[in-house]
Amino acid sequence: MSFFAGLEGEKFDRTYSDRDLVVRMADYFRPYRRSVLVATLSLFLMSAAGALIPIVVSQGVDLIARQYSNQLMLLLAGGLFGLGLLSWAANWVRRRQVAITAGDVMLDLRQDAFGAVSRQAMSFFSDLASGRIVSRITSDTEEFAQVLVLLTDVLSQFLQMGVLFVVLVRISWQLTLWLMLFMPILFLFANLFRRLARGVTREWLRVLADVNAAIKEAVTGIAIAKNFRQEAAIYQEFDQVNLRSYGVNVRRGLVLSMVFPALNSLGGIATAWLVYIGGLSAAEGVVSAGAWFLFVSSLDRFWFPVLNLSSFWSQVQGGLSAAERVFALIDAESAIVQTDRRPVPRLRGEIVFEDLEFHYKADEPVLAGFNLRVEPGESVALVGHTGAGKSTIAKLIARFYEFQGGSLLIDGHDIRTFDLKDYRRQLGLVPQAPFLFSDSVLENIRYANPEMDPSEIEALVQTIGDGEWLETLPHGLQTEVGERGGRLSMGQRQLVSLMRVLVQKPAIFILDEATASIDPFTEWQIQQALSMVLAETTSILIAHRLSTVRASDRIIVLRQGEMIEQGDHDGLMAAGGHYAELYNTYFRHQSLAYVEQARRTALGD
Repeated sequence: MSFFAGLEGEKFDRTYSDRDLVVRMADYFRPYRRSVLVATLSLFLMSAAGALIPIVVSQGVDLIARQYSNQLMLLLAGGLFGLGLLSWAANWVRRRQVAITAGDVMLDLRQDAFGAVSRQAMSFFSDLASGRIVSRITSDTEEFAQVLVLLTDVLSQFLQMGVLFVVLVRISWQLTLWLMLFMPILFLFANLFRRLARGVTREWLRVLADVNAAIKEAVTGIAIAKNFRQEAAIYQEFDQVNLRSYGVNVRRGLVLSMVFPALNSLGGIATAWLVYIGGLSAAEGVVSAGAWFLFVSSLDRFWFPVLNLSSFWSQVQGGLSAAERVFALIDAESAIVQTDRRPVPRLRGEIVFEDLEFHYKADEPVLAGFNLRVEPGESVALVGHTGAGKSTIAKLIARFYEFQGGSLLIDGHDIRTFDLKDYRRQLGLVPQAPFLFSDSVLENIRYANPEMDPSEIEALVQTIGDGEWLETLPHGLQTEVGERGGRLSMGQRQLVSLMRVLVQKPAIFILDEATASIDPFTEWQIQQALSMVLAETTSILIAHRLSTVRASDRIIVLRQGEMIEQGDHDGLMAAGGHYAELYNTYFRHQSLAYVEQARRTALGD
């Protein structure tokens, strides 16, 4: 495999011109223009003081050569000390203002980037590794913010060049003309590296995101890897990504390391030529020998900023590439299309699918001409084999994905006309693998309603199995759940998730029931909590437990995105169709009759 394979950009990536990037970056610095102005003035003072030092030295030496005195020596020393002190003070103010502004800009940029990500549809997160998203919000925004520091350094070098150029013209305008002939060649050569440097820097940022993604996935899945003794395998996967990162870094280093030596060589050639031309001019009396010597001495100070620009080149290109990646993330269009932002009153919970078309991939339809009507307050259980479309229906109701045809109506209104935030405030969702934030049980329960009094939550908890499940937790509601709720059992996580929905008091409830087995007592508690939710909502239940199926008002049987049967448990069993087949496959072993028969068989009755 090539070192540079697998570094393709994301689908939402785009290329911005340098002008577009600069204009966009300026927008972020505009609110802090006062700090930028102070930094710029300090920069000018610092550059002017640095450029004046050789002038003061040359003029002072001429005066001392003509008429030596202690007063002149003290005046020269005092002048140089003053210029040095001014340069130091101006540089301190500049760096302080730049550091503050860079921090402010990075804060704004991260807020915009994170806000843009949070507004994306679920398909965005399905297609993009979370480590890559993290890399753009953290590493790339920090790289972008550093552009301000770099640009002030670059501007400082240009200001020094401007002052020194005036000095060189005053010394000898003839030699300065020769100098100007070399300048376009230097800048043209530097510009040739621009696109090449941008390209390899973009690859470097992408591979850095890959490394972050690989580390995050390995750490997240370390328990599974250890269980299956695959530590060596995940190390090998990381090693491959790390080697690719090494290759890209080497390539980037080779490209960027060519800039300074090349420009230095061209500067050396130009200096040698000017020394030769200046020597001939001095010999012919066009310029004095002293002026020729001063020109050559000042020339070294003039070349230094030009050559020093190349040392910033890699960092500037890194900042521009990072800005390009962050802006692409911010500008990525959400797959969810809202045609209006209508305020959402309290919903009754009527859900209607009309000839709905949906696919994850264009050539793989999931729902084709799908029709379903759920009445307000009705609980509907969706059953079917894997891939039948159960989870897809739930995700479409939650507006996690955009359908491609037909319509989805909530209380008779097109779901795309609702204000998405208002709508989701009335939507309660419990996924198959309940996710808890690394906080206390209390904070997870009142996540959707943080203002709710803890005593109210305590009272609610006591209604579920007399609160016995809470007594099993070491610190009750203040028990820390750990990352992703890892310190709690699956049953406890489900209970917390259901109570989080109860606190929210939604109009529509979606449950993707967990397949993991739990003890009968915990299941009884879960059913208690579930019954409380079902009593107040329109419910879509992706059922994996017989008790949940039986508790629903209607069972919808799906196969390959089509509704093939519907009814209650007894009626569907009597029909002997696909549901009866599913029952015997998934649910029969959960029935009391099956358990009793198994007990009798084991006892030899």
